[in-house]
Amino acid sequence: MDTSPDDITATVNAIAQQLGETETMPIAIIGRLVRQLGPAAAWDLLQETQLVEARGGLLVRGGSRRRTPGGVFFHLARQQLVGADRRRVFGPDSRKKPASTPASSPASPPAPSLEWADRLALVQEAQQQIGEATTMKITLIGRPGRVVERGEVVLTTLRGGSAPALPKGLPAPPAEPTTYIVLIARKQWAKVAEAIQDPDDVLIIEGYPTLDPQLRGIAVFTLNVTTKKLQAAKRQAQGGAAG
Repeated sequence: MDTSPDDITATVNAIAQQLGETETMPIAIIGRLVRQLGPAAAWDLLQETQLVEARGGLLVRGGSRRRTPGGVFFHLARQQLVGADRRRVFGPDSRKKPASTPASSPASPPAPSLEWADRLALVQEAQQQIGEATTMKITLIGRPGRVVERGEVVLTTLRGGSAPALPKGLPAPPAEPTTYIVLIARKQWAKVAEAIQDPDDVLIIEGYPTLDPQLRGIAVFTLNVTTKKLQAAKRQAQGGAAG
């Protein structure tokens, strides 16, 4: 069903208000963007903008200052649109492009690191041919939250902490922590239930991960669970038996 002009106008005005845009030019760009993508996709883009802002926002080129919410919105939109679609929304790219470097000139500086928000264009290109994972496994180490038992299933949740030191060149991941919903068979839980009462011990969970879109987290179906102290005691016992 076609979107009515009134719906387009209402969407443009609402998005402009959310972004704090009052000038004629940015509002006109929002209008062209809504007409190009449709109101639903434009709202999705606004939601992504708000998530980026909540995680600390984006810097302008050169890193001299933080982008405005509208700047983040337009930046994300540029990543989604290509070719003629981008030109219809933003017009010809007026950003100055560097002149070609003569062969005798010094080597160009390395390309800037990838920003997390810039991944969208790369993902769209990569998804033109998707590979196949033959094995998916995740390991979680930490203290469980509230433990809920229902029938043969024990459920708890863990929240991811800060990211470790990453290899050079990788973008910084989002600051928002990931929630893991962990499902454990009762028989497996019985092996660690007493040990994890020790506040100095932690669970070691190996499982199959899958996205749980309703809970906006990762569901982990436990394949094996132990604790750090149980694992250490097992290694010690095996070492003693070998001796």
